[in-house]
Amino acid sequence: MKDTILSRKSTINCNGKLISLDAPKVMGIVNMTPDSFYDGGAYNDIDAALIQVEKHLSEGATFIDIGGYSSRPGASSISVEEEINRVVPVVRAIHKKFPKAVISIDTFRSEVARAAISEGGSIINDISAGELDPKMFGAIIELNVPYIMMHMKKTPKDMQKGIHYDHLLLEIGNYFSKKVNHLHASGVKDIILDVGFGFAKTIEHNYQLLGNLQHFDFLKLPMLAGISRKSMLYKPLNTSTEQALNATTAANMIALQNGANLLRVHDVKEAMECVTIYNLTKQNS
Repeated sequence: MKDTILSRKSTINCNGKLISLDAPKVMGIVNMTPDSFYDGGAYNDIDAALIQVEKHLSEGATFIDIGGYSSRPGASSISVEEEINRVVPVVRAIHKKFPKAVISIDTFRSEVARAAISEGGSIINDISAGELDPKMFGAIIELNVPYIMMHMKKTPKDMQKGIHYDHLLLEIGNYFSKKVNHLHASGVKDIILDVGFGFAKTIEHNYQLLGNLQHFDFLKLPMLAGISRKSMLYKPLNTSTEQALNATTAANMIALQNGANLLRVHDVKEAMECVTIYNLTKQNS
């Protein structure tokens, strides 16, 4: 398959630390939520979260992604204050115990972004690409942090009502293009794209995107693939999210072959094995 990684922007600046994405990297998920689709409630306690962070780092994760707002389909909203109370203490604790860890904040709210970055966060991972908080772009500009920008329609609660597309790839490409141009014109240098697997997409849409990630090469930006244990994997197999690790690995390899620079996963060890095999194949082709 076409090697797209080297044609894209290859480094991001995380609090003065330059991280190369020439070779794919892995982001380990830690959800501080009671209702996330896979590990909801598992790490609500800070000590449990720190144990999981240590596991992710020891297995090779470059980034740790902390989220306090469940974005599973149909998820209910919570207040800004509750999200801050879920996220900021654990970010503070991670930064204290693992000062070299690069912490991503999974939020679409500018207030949460500002609070978490002030306590040691380095990246903002926004599922709404600024759509759900008009102040988010201003915060990214002022905070001067890398910005992961995902495609989604509507909100997590009603996103599956927005699954009609006349031309999936063109519409998502145009969506990103307008936002990237605006952010670049405002001085934002480090942007990562996420096509939003499972967010206002049918299973067919998800696989169309997985097989055509190279369509977005024209934006010359790194791409994140967030496929881990999602329903697009287990529903066609008639299994469950708990049984979706093997399918996750298969999909992650396809994503890497189609140009993904970053894998966002629940299972870091297996994702790192996938990256290792991919790198060996590429180096010896």
